Amino acid sequence: MKSDTHSSPSLRWDIFCRVIDNYGDLGVCWRLCADLAQRGQTLRLWTDDASALAWMAPQGCAGISVHAWPNEADLQALAKDTTFTVGDVIVEAFGCELPKAFQALMAQGPRPVWVNLEYLSAEDYVARSHGLASPVMSGPARGMNKWFYFPGFTPDTGGLLREPNLLEVPGRAAWLGTLPLDKPISPHERLISLFCYEPKALPDLLEQLSQADEPTRLLVAQGRPSAAVAAATQALRMPKIGTGQLHISLLPYFSQTEFDHLLWACDLNFVRGEDSLVRALWAGQPLVWHIYPQDDLAHHDKLHAFEVALDMPADLQQFHAVWNGLETGRLPTLSPVTLGRWRDWSHRAQQGLFAQTDLTTQLLRFVAQKR
Repeated sequence: MKSDTHSSPSLRWDIFCRVIDNYGDLGVCWRLCADLAQRGQTLRLWTDDASALAWMAPQGCAGISVHAWPNEADLQALAKDTTFTVGDVIVEAFGCELPKAFQALMAQGPRPVWVNLEYLSAEDYVARSHGLASPVMSGPARGMNKWFYFPGFTPDTGGLLREPNLLEVPGRAAWLGTLPLDKPISPHERLISLFCYEPKALPDLLEQLSQADEPTRLLVAQGRPSAAVAAATQALRMPKIGTGQLHISLLPYFSQTEFDHLLWACDLNFVRGEDSLVRALWAGQPLVWHIYPQDDLAHHDKLHAFEVALDMPADLQQFHAVWNGLETGRLPTLSPVTLGRWRDWSHRAQQGLFAQTDLTTQLLRFVAQKR
């Protein structure tokens, strides 16, 4: 595992994040902040909605201060505050666009390294675009450079977030025993976590699990996943807790740490978006990704690129196609043999990605080169 926790000088970082419709952007930014803080960096996280941090990171993190997205009055006050200085590094997450008045503050003193942290993708353009400069041609920051930083799955990209203590996970049985569930987990139950949007194939999944040869505990995340399951069980006229071989348990809101533990403990993880996909890859268990749907269907190419980059088995690709609505028909059967084959693939993918340098180590090196 290639990482670097001690060779970088301590810098001050301003990281900007807007919450669009889910909390994945904030989740990625918090993980980045926490990883940087653990490596001796000092961070200000600016966000327009920090409410999810109450359950996502209830203990906070030393070295990180959270601030509301600055409005015009806030920025005018900062401009007059002689104790305020812009960070050494500015991270504009996912094209959130920095306030013009903050850009003016950046231009007044020593020029910070300005990084545009992009969304994760396995498409070919990522390697071509990673690390390129985007000269600012107008506005208060005219003459500065913004640097594109692309996370990715190959060594010629910015890598994936992976903290140095990633493997410090609790024992499976002990951790499962701490879950506040409606019914204790049996040692013979297959455990599946569900974190999704509203897949049309969800009723098919519930029916398949209820009729399987082995008992399954479906552990459902709060929010859109629990609402989707409630709608699916109602449409199937199935009890809310499942039927037959399927028992459905609703989970509480988890911190990021507890969510990671869930992924390591389950036999199959349904994940969505970007942050939970990466965490499921690190867990090394079979996974199914519900990619964020886009109106122009650009997510179809993005999903295919991911499948190719990690050499996904054909039957798992087929499951993804139906789960993500690219194809109609029934979901492939989740037999023990199938899950065993997918587990072998997940382990290979995990080990291959572990061999690459993590995102934070690469980002620290990148910033050092640009200062």
